[in-house]
Amino acid sequence: MLESTTPLLVGPETIGAAGTYRNVTDLLVRRLESAPDHAAFDVPIEPAAPSGAWRQVSTREYTDTVRAVAKGLVALGVRPGDSIAIMAPTRYEWAVADLAVWFAGAVVVPIYETSAPTQVSAIIHDARVVLAFGGSTQHVQLLEAPLSERGSDALGVWSLDAASGQGEGRDLERLAALGAGVADEALEERRLLAAPDSPATIVYTSGTTGEPKGAVLTHENFLGQVLNIAAAYGEVVHPAGNTIIFLPLAHVLARGLQLICLASGMRIAHLADPAAVVGTLGQLTPTFLVVVPRVLQKIQAAAGAKAAGSGLARVWASAQRTAIGWGEFQETTTPGTRAPLGLRLRHAAFDRIFFSRLRQVMGGRVTHVLSGGATLDADLSLFFGGIGVPVIEGYGLTETTAPLTGNLPSDIRSGTVGRPLPGSTVRISEDGEILARGIGVFSGYRNPEHNRDAFIDGFFRTGDLGRLDEQGRVVLEGRLKDVIVTSNGKTIVPMRWESSVEADPLVSHAVMIGEGRNYLSALIILDPEALAEFSAEIAAATHPDPAHHELLTVVDARARDHVQAAVDRANALVARSEQVRRFTLIATDLEDPTFITPTLKLKRAAVLQRSTDAVAALYA
Repeated sequence: MLESTTPLLVGPETIGAAGTYRNVTDLLVRRLESAPDHAAFDVPIEPAAPSGAWRQVSTREYTDTVRAVAKGLVALGVRPGDSIAIMAPTRYEWAVADLAVWFAGAVVVPIYETSAPTQVSAIIHDARVVLAFGGSTQHVQLLEAPLSERGSDALGVWSLDAASGQGEGRDLERLAALGAGVADEALEERRLLAAPDSPATIVYTSGTTGEPKGAVLTHENFLGQVLNIAAAYGEVVHPAGNTIIFLPLAHVLARGLQLICLASGMRIAHLADPAAVVGTLGQLTPTFLVVVPRVLQKIQAAAGAKAAGSGLARVWASAQRTAIGWGEFQETTTPGTRAPLGLRLRHAAFDRIFFSRLRQVMGGRVTHVLSGGATLDADLSLFFGGIGVPVIEGYGLTETTAPLTGNLPSDIRSGTVGRPLPGSTVRISEDGEILARGIGVFSGYRNPEHNRDAFIDGFFRTGDLGRLDEQGRVVLEGRLKDVIVTSNGKTIVPMRWESSVEADPLVSHAVMIGEGRNYLSALIILDPEALAEFSAEIAAATHPDPAHHELLTVVDARARDHVQAAVDRANALVARSEQVRRFTLIATDLEDPTFITPTLKLKRAAVLQRSTDAVAALYA
């Protein structure tokens, strides 16, 4: 099969100039009309300490705040179509600013909070930003210099933090006060100006392989995705549920999820620090979570370490096999089919010993987890499905307005990223590249030069390699630009080998090397937290200085022996010509934007550029 299509569930009769939803703001307005007093958000009472008490914010309170800030923007001089930047960690005020910009008829330009000053400046100038919101004093300062260079068009930088001390601070409260004189009718007129094909946001790609590109996403892109995904995943996203968003809101996936929840009445809590999530799960008891695969790996590894510490390592290994077997049974048999007696007995026993406790660690109410951002190991997906927390894996890009494909809650097949979502078509080119067309696919980048090779026959070129199985599900097979051609002409797609090695808790990233070489090697970047648990001595001796963007070689027999086992397992999965002969262990700061994108993807080119000596040693 070379092409797969899923028809729209919500079509033009609902989305469009004459439909129920003209632009993104209608998602909030319609929800306000149907359930004004329903809790839309959980907000920490002390923003600096989200582990403390939380309060609920109703749809009405949120909408009133959004409208007040939007009026302030209008009073300040923001014009329809103006670009407004938001640079802040994930938080409730981000959600306020996001919708307020749209209510004022303007365009949102998100900037990752970890962006370097040169990146901030480039985005502000390229998008012609006239006003910016910063999440902290540091963000405000980063935004002020490039925005002042915009000249008379600039309307200043406003903080999402409440102003402290005396005087008139530039915060949301002050901005709302400026708009007190703007009539409701004037704001409503402004809100309705954006048409379905009007730009809603300009999202700059994180740039793993080159310069960031400004993807222009329209209101119709968002509406099509939000309403169709909400219709397809009604058993996951619903008014009785709640979630925690800890992905960067500068990422289109997090913002798309937020809009889906707003439209569906699902309560949202925001956390800026992913490390704080586990501590809040017991308080917020979410029913649904969106994570990257690494989070699931760490949950599984922590459970294994705890079992080993109690002398139950062999019992845990058996429990893992049972969970995977249970997950396979659920995926491959007709619903209602009774599992074999032995599997039922083992699963029931391990559920009492391990699985029920793991579910409690995740808050006790999680019914589904969505995994994205990287390929999820099939056994890891089966394991979580087997303990009673099904993992829905999906796939998408900034240019597709978040998900393009996804497994459905009632039709999960581990090892795939599912079928095209409603209103989308996936085609596989002769070279194996995934091509996309549909309601969420953007029409082009802000810079026309970037569109030159972005489309073919009306399909967007994703740059990802994949195939379609017999049921039209997409199976990812790597990045087109990551393909390696060895000196003997053998073409190697490294993803399968790299993903297998990265499944080990001690490994954060694996980078296969071998372009133009006569054998394959690899740089294996260790996970700092796992390394510290494995050996505090090794971690202390190889702790990189964040200020110097270091990649430090780790020379330790124990760590090498541990990773060698992961390399051996990966080599067993691939042909002899695709096996790695030599590798080097690397330690680095995994929060360093020099090497890691805000969405936790590795910048391979940057890593290889800084590792020339290590690579040379692998071929010495």
